[in-house]
Amino acid sequence: MDSLPGVIKEANRLFTVIPSQYPAKTVYGERIVSKDGRALRVWSPYRSKLAAAILKRASIEFSRDYHVLYLGAATGTTVSHLSDILTEGTIYAVEISSFAMQRLVALSRERNNIIPILADAFHPERYSNIISDVDVVYQDISQRNQVDIFIKNCNLYLKEKGYGIIMIKARSIDVNLKPTKIYKMVKQQIIKDGYEIVDYKNLNPYAKDHACMVVRRI
Repeated sequence: MDSLPGVIKEANRLFTVIPSQYPAKTVYGERIVSKDGRALRVWSPYRSKLAAAILKRASIEFSRDYHVLYLGAATGTTVSHLSDILTEGTIYAVEISSFAMQRLVALSRERNNIIPILADAFHPERYSNIISDVDVVYQDISQRNQVDIFIKNCNLYLKEKGYGIIMIKARSIDVNLKPTKIYKMVKQQIIKDGYEIVDYKNLNPYAKDHACMVVRRI
């Protein structure tokens, strides 16, 4: 886990180290454990697809100073763990639900590397006054046009040689096609739009009919 600062893996268990500048407390009900004088938060792959992808050994890297555009932040479960990792960076957390945004805003008051943005990710130009170029675009959105949303945001905000992580929700794209067929179609679309596929992992058994695809801008 050298490429993931602040992340500890023990067998099939994953933790993030709570940075000293943040309160050593639970964010969404997860367990807090102590190890070698540090407070760790349990990071469940059943609650976070990023945790699932890491346990499946997807080619994912973060540096502490990375700037990440997170699409589909919801109430901040995965965002909070990224906040532990990116101690010198920024997470631009985009969420369309005003209800979920209340939780994100509350979280950002305790963690200054989270910038909550209430917006529709299908219109990335609407938050261009807030976001500069980012190292990573991360997406976890349950919409039929999720790949189009991902590409639009990558085209607008991803640095040259930056990379994107998309959690593909096959059943949200087409319930009538097999997930493997959906994943193949997504790969073809991403390559056609000028990105290379760095890695692909099926997220079973943690998330049924979901896959993680890592892409790089070329």
